[in-house]
Amino acid sequence: MPTRLILSLVLAVALVAAAFASVNPATRAAQGYARQIAATSAGTYLTLRTLNAFLSTAQEVEVGGSLVVQGTAQPLKWLEPVDDTVERVAQVVFVVMVATGVLSVALVPVTGLGWAMLAGAAAVALFARRHAVAGRIARALGLYGVLFGAMLPIALILSSALADRMTAQVWEDHSAVIAEISADVGPALASEEAGGMMAALQRAGSDLDRYRTMAVAIYERSDELVSSLLALVSVFVFKLFVLPALLLGAGWGVLRACLRP
Repeated sequence: MPTRLILSLVLAVALVAAAFASVNPATRAAQGYARQIAATSAGTYLTLRTLNAFLSTAQEVEVGGSLVVQGTAQPLKWLEPVDDTVERVAQVVFVVMVATGVLSVALVPVTGLGWAMLAGAAAVALFARRHAVAGRIARALGLYGVLFGAMLPIALILSSALADRMTAQVWEDHSAVIAEISADVGPALASEEAGGMMAALQRAGSDLDRYRTMAVAIYERSDELVSSLLALVSVFVFKLFVLPALLLGAGWGVLRACLRP
């Protein structure tokens, strides 16, 4: 097939793909993967923030059963390292959640720009291919156009197909640990909303003892909690950054090798 015909077909396809990037099936599938990670990370973030609120409040309980005032003893202050760790992990999960949200929104304009760059590369090669500078410009535009227009969504689609299978067991095991440790935290905080946390903690007897017992139980399993939190964060990072980056890097290497002058 003549070179001019191939370039003309590439130009036409790239222009159509750029114009209809928002309805491109590959882009929509990649967006679905990013939104799935965002939704999962949002649920994990809310769980961690609930646990963080529980631990922060538990530290403020004084020996006599009321909230801390100046100079009173804080027997649950040893929860602070666990509380700080949960807060820091929650911040990392929040960053992942925001990054996936931005990615899902940015995919359409980025892929549209990529196809536009590929169309520009085809146009330059079609009408000015005899000039050396034009050839280098066309090659650069073509490389980055394919990267952003096709390889990026394809890498996310492949990640969607592979990542869950590769991390399913790790996710299931460690999310079960976190769910077990924090199972009573949400209901405990919700039950105190009506009368306020201060009034609830000032009530003498079994309520305060139960609250302290829950805090001690979390502290006793703090090693498991921290280990599971780090595992879940690792899964998020692997699914969003590591695996797509590896696939993009492999595709980029193949593409450069194919287009090497």
